[in-house]
Amino acid sequence: MDTRRTVLALVFAASVFLLWESWLRASRPEVAAGQPAVTAAPGVSSPAKSVDAVPKASQPLAAPVAATPAASGTPAPQAAQAPSSERFTLTNKDLSLEVDTAGARLVKATLLDQPSDQHPGGKVLLFDAAGATRFEAQTGLIGQTPAGKSFPNHTTTFVRQPLADGQDAARTLVLASESGGLKLIKKIELAPQGHQLRITHTVVNTGADTVTPNLYLQFVRSDKAPPGESSFYQTFTGPALYTEQGKFQKVSWSDIEKNRTDYVRQASDGWLGIVQHYFVSAYVLDNPQPREFFTRPLGQGLYSAGLIQAVASVAPGGQQTHQSTLYVGPQVQKTLETLAPGLDLVVDYSWLTFIAKPIYWLLEQINRFVNNWGWSIVVLTILIKVLFYPLSAASYKSMAKMKAVAPRISAIRERYPNDRAKLNQAMMEIYKTEKINPLGGCLPVVVQIPVFLALYWVLLGSVEMRNAPWILWVQDLAQPDPYFILPVVMAATMFVQTKLNPPPPDPLQAKVMTIMPLVFSVFFFFFPAGLVLYWLVNNVVSIAQQWTIMKRVNAASGS
Repeated sequence: MDTRRTVLALVFAASVFLLWESWLRASRPEVAAGQPAVTAAPGVSSPAKSVDAVPKASQPLAAPVAATPAASGTPAPQAAQAPSSERFTLTNKDLSLEVDTAGARLVKATLLDQPSDQHPGGKVLLFDAAGATRFEAQTGLIGQTPAGKSFPNHTTTFVRQPLADGQDAARTLVLASESGGLKLIKKIELAPQGHQLRITHTVVNTGADTVTPNLYLQFVRSDKAPPGESSFYQTFTGPALYTEQGKFQKVSWSDIEKNRTDYVRQASDGWLGIVQHYFVSAYVLDNPQPREFFTRPLGQGLYSAGLIQAVASVAPGGQQTHQSTLYVGPQVQKTLETLAPGLDLVVDYSWLTFIAKPIYWLLEQINRFVNNWGWSIVVLTILIKVLFYPLSAASYKSMAKMKAVAPRISAIRERYPNDRAKLNQAMMEIYKTEKINPLGGCLPVVVQIPVFLALYWVLLGSVEMRNAPWILWVQDLAQPDPYFILPVVMAATMFVQTKLNPPPPDPLQAKVMTIMPLVFSVFFFFFPAGLVLYWLVNNVVSIAQQWTIMKRVNAASGS
């Protein structure tokens, strides 16, 4: 395999990669309005016909032993008659959260520390019950009820309760609803800073029978891509969960729709969330009790994903408490690592995680000293090129020798235009005489491909690139270069590289190699500036290394 074929193979692979991502995006099924929902997978109850339907456990869940005896005091005071719906806002410096009393649903979450031109108000919206990409968080109780009545859930009306002394009204909200002999008191506490909130569900038995309800926590989201999503590269949007049994698992909208999901249904650990590019919303439970994970199509392009857990039995007049954490924010790996095992894996590097994780760590360490993500990319790329210099040197030496014998190879091709056997024999004689390994320029490149693909995914998935400036005109490494300067310069470096490589004897191949820089520059017009910067620096360092080595080889050979 000679160098030109290697380059063409890499170009073909990159093109297939881009086409594959485009096909994945184009082939996402659109659910027509009014289309009936598909039957759920075994172990999951049938999907609801309405987005307001309440989930059901597929089988009885083991109830935990009551941690505290039934309360002997009176339950929380009964609230006055509720209005049909009110909204209350909780805010810290990083997150603004709107809660609707209709179901105590979390219907809007604004990331105040994440500017965005693609969202109304100039800030990233994750939860948005009224937007085109409907997304909200819901919780409630399910189970057998006296007289067939339902327990309080996300379809019932809640009433705001007075706060205890010392609670901050700007960051704390208490809502209550009573139905089916149970009263559910839901306390939502927003952290002083950051994107975490504590959700405490207190279940009070106001009836005459002991009950063991199930608590569900779920997300409802449309399958539409978030605003600003690129059509030139594919990132995952959809449910994800983590358990010790199944580790990190993603569930696509199309698999849910087609009833072919394959993930852990029952576990005694783990979290569940909704992932999109740069951001995640996830429920993390504070106990090791059994739980059931579920996903369901709801029709009209909406889906639910959540988990169900049994609450300890509640005797008449008693109460039980269940606590959980909800994270709604950017995929900052250090923060996610502290919340739950495996939560940092939402920054998904797929099968290259074992390479990408150390690369991200190194990039982070470099930025601690450089304090500029753009220059950190430059330094990291140079370090990786230096690390792989022995492999690159072997490749460039082989390419230099191939370029030196290119005229002789062309003459042989002209001598044996129709005799493949003699052509190959003559070429092998030259390779043997000049001590050239035809694979010498290919294998070192192949070894480096996984590392540079991992670096590609690190730069594509790191939320730190959002709104991160580099120099002058590049003020956001996660957005395309506004003036296309980096793609044009990168195209120029690719053109220089083609001139350093052995010239293809085939005129058609020569034309392809000539126009390839132009084709790639068009692709990179729409790629994030951070990715283009990485490729540009990689090309510049490669050119310097290749030119130096080829000069030495030519000097040694006297050519």
